[in-house]
Amino acid sequence: DGMADLRGRVAVVTGATRGVGRGIAEGLAEAGATVYLTGRTTSADDPPAPGSLEATARQVEALGGKAVPVRVDHERDEQVRDLLEQVRAAHGRLDLLVNNAYRLPDAGDLIGRFWEQPLSLWDDHCGVGTRGYYVAAALAAPLMIEAGRGLIVNVSSAGGAGYAVNTAYGVGKAAVERMARDMAYELAGRGVAALALRPGLVRTEFVESAVAAGRLRADLETAESPRFVGRCVAALAMDPDIMEKTGGAYRVADLAREYRFTDPARPSA
Repeated sequence: DGMADLRGRVAVVTGATRGVGRGIAEGLAEAGATVYLTGRTTSADDPPAPGSLEATARQVEALGGKAVPVRVDHERDEQVRDLLEQVRAAHGRLDLLVNNAYRLPDAGDLIGRFWEQPLSLWDDHCGVGTRGYYVAAALAAPLMIEAGRGLIVNVSSAGGAGYAVNTAYGVGKAAVERMARDMAYELAGRGVAALALRPGLVRTEFVESAVAAGRLRADLETAESPRFVGRCVAALAMDPDIMEKTGGAYRVADLAREYRFTDPARPSA
């Protein structure tokens, strides 16, 4: 196809060790990007343990990208600052930030209604998952503004548009979509776009285990693969007219039709 690729482009994907984050790293790797991966799980084994930074890094390299795994706890701002300083020192710029890091609650805590759930569920959903997005974007924005170009993607879900999972979850997702909208407003005229992305039901390890345990009713046959989301982010990063989308919230399935990328798990779809 006639689209530019991402060779030489520098991306940061937070929470890249499993699930959607890993799929995004893979999608960017397919396009040849240099991908900084953050996560808390490391592995000294060979081959590295699944769900580790090293395992994701190996997959990124196998797909044609360049991987830089960095251990980051997104509840510690100074670690995020160190990450962006590392990117600045190595490249002098950042083309793409994908905010995806998220602390999954204990599955048992998801049972019941908001008044029946532990109050800690708010911090699970709105701590790393909302505050962490803000911190990473605030620390990454200067690098992008200096270069006059860049893209910030806040990973959301259908929960940004309507009820999903629980009250705290929905508030967190609505917040990261509003965050993208307001950041876009403040970034106007600087060549930097900010938007929110809504994957559908994604066949992640967490979703598969929840379905298997009977805690989640979902048809995994129609679920999206994590790399489908990654191909969406790659398509957005390659779009020369991305500023037309700044401030918005977009469904991955809709962008698949617009940009014509496919799900590797369902090539015929």
